[in-house]
Amino acid sequence: MSKMIKLWLFSLALTVAWINCADHNAQLVKVRLALDWFPNANHAGLFLAIENGYFEQEGIDLVVYTPNDPATILATLGAGKDDFGFEYQMGVLLARSQGIPVISVAAIVQHPLNSVMALRDSEIERPQHLKGKTIGYPGIATDPPLLRTMLVYDGLSHKEANAQIEDLVNVGFDLVPALISGRVDAIVGAYWTHESISAENQGFPLKIMRMEEWGVPDFYELVLVTGEDKVLHEPALVKRFLRAIIKGYQEASMNPQAAIDALKTQHPEIDEGIERKGVELIAPLWTNGAQSFGWQLTSRWSDFANWMMNNDIISKEIDVSKAFTNQFLYTPK
Repeated sequence: MSKMIKLWLFSLALTVAWINCADHNAQLVKVRLALDWFPNANHAGLFLAIENGYFEQEGIDLVVYTPNDPATILATLGAGKDDFGFEYQMGVLLARSQGIPVISVAAIVQHPLNSVMALRDSEIERPQHLKGKTIGYPGIATDPPLLRTMLVYDGLSHKEANAQIEDLVNVGFDLVPALISGRVDAIVGAYWTHESISAENQGFPLKIMRMEEWGVPDFYELVLVTGEDKVLHEPALVKRFLRAIIKGYQEASMNPQAAIDALKTQHPEIDEGIERKGVELIAPLWTNGAQSFGWQLTSRWSDFANWMMNNDIISKEIDVSKAFTNQFLYTPK
């Protein structure tokens, strides 16, 4: 075979490869996913799915970002400006009570991560010991009623509990610095899979009071949300997206540190000292108590909606059957 023919064949092969690549890219659908916070161990399965190309295999060109104000995620999802978002069960119920058409399509974390914490060497052992103490919180309006429920459950009167939450100190997101500096005696609004590790890494081990163990209805800390229009008009895309992300989380459950490797590769700025320990605590919660990854219970949604009503967070009953769906969940063989 002559050099000329070899060169021609090589050129033809390159052209065909380029055309195939161009056709593949043209077939990919661009999808926007908004994160609830900066990338962390909660998102490990997502980043493992990205690294392994699962979204591309489903024909998805995924764009992941953290909004400047994560509080806007549900509004942008409802308006169709974003396709999917990581959010909180309480946020979904609150949004639906305000007429924002969003729906949870999978539970990412099956139980609460929000908690109350105090220094291990303090006299605070349980919620009732918080009476008369200075408690810091991040200024989020839903944290005080969560704390009040814990206080009443552990024996304080409603009057005592209300007085306690009226004196909460807004420390922003400097929860750990406020606690270890002695500015406050305890904190609420902190994740026991993140802030507790941060404090311990600095030499300040903490006591943790998990909310569902002290009267707060068990709830899904993190859920995957989309708009109702997406479910109604693009169900195939939703199913493909769920198929990709579920594969990522199932593999992350089997090898959490590999998932953090993927997260670190894509976001070198993470604090490995926190995230590598945190993922070992979080990974069991991706499926704990659920028949499969992402599964959501009507009772969990209705119980928490009732709690929100009783605590004046929402002012009307919500049809929880429209707040979530399991129809897109997929378990690989």
